[in-house]
Amino acid sequence: MAAHRLPGPLVGGALGLLLGAATMASLSFGASGLLPWEPLLREISVAERAILLDIRLPRLLLGALVGAGLAVSGALMQGLFRNPLADPGLVGVGAGAGLGAVIAIVLGGALPVALQAVTGIYLVPIFAFTGGWAATLILYRVASARGQTSIATMLLAGIVLSALAGALTGLLIFAADDAQLRDLTFWGLGSLAGANWVKLAAAAPILLVGLAVTPLLARGLDAMALGEPVARHMGVPVERVKRGAILAVAAMTGAAVAVSGGIGFLGIVVPHILRLAIGPGHRLLLPLSALFGAALLVAADTAARLLVAPAELPIGILMALIGAPVFLWILLARRAHLEI
Repeated sequence: MAAHRLPGPLVGGALGLLLGAATMASLSFGASGLLPWEPLLREISVAERAILLDIRLPRLLLGALVGAGLAVSGALMQGLFRNPLADPGLVGVGAGAGLGAVIAIVLGGALPVALQAVTGIYLVPIFAFTGGWAATLILYRVASARGQTSIATMLLAGIVLSALAGALTGLLIFAADDAQLRDLTFWGLGSLAGANWVKLAAAAPILLVGLAVTPLLARGLDAMALGEPVARHMGVPVERVKRGAILAVAAMTGAAVAVSGGIGFLGIVVPHILRLAIGPGHRLLLPLSALFGAALLVAADTAARLLVAPAELPIGILMALIGAPVFLWILLARRAHLEI
């Protein structure tokens, strides 16, 4: 199998070209027909400048960061669980972040006026991040005993947390008014339509820090693939690697869900395809997952804008249409090796 793997630099170069093409497409296609190089050739109007700099560019950057964060989160979860079907939604982090966002949308108006004034447009991202963080802390508390973290217990606790968060989300949706229901529906389907510099400023620091930290976990995750006892004998601080991976996943997933809503399958599809292409080594897998995830989400967002123009298809729907068949293929291809 290893003989058929592709060189990492070759894959990285191809993904870089893919991201470049997706970037140009994202900046080029839209209702106005303005091309990104036109400011170099002619004097553009104030409205055209606003379209390029205040609508398309922040949307492109946010899509790239969200795609990278979700893909790397999936790679971390798969390395942590040693299972190619793991992703942040599996352990309830995404559900916790979603519940936080729903609380902000439905109950945000009941908060003290002073708090609303301070948080402003950051209210939903703050609550989503807090929800994902709270789910992570509960998981870690339940799964940890005597200084060690049980991955199996974490998985079971994550399933329970997802069910509980789903039930609480359902209650809040039941209590929501018509305007809130529209917001919840649009947010739940996943979209980058509301991207702006404010949202980018809210999510980018968290996502960038998470992406910068994850390469430090590569060696530990590679060692843990041989088993935790072997990793400990190799001098790997196993518990520290687990904590770092869990916190990075919580931070990146919470930030991504806060600004883009529910976008599924990216964390499963991207790392798995790359493992087939370059192998399981996390030193290459993590950065290439970031590159592939960014390119894939930017391309999908551009397609979502064009497929039903002048309307816009929620990107969560498009990613599900792509990801579900791939997920089924993974199940069929690996059913002889899965341990569930």
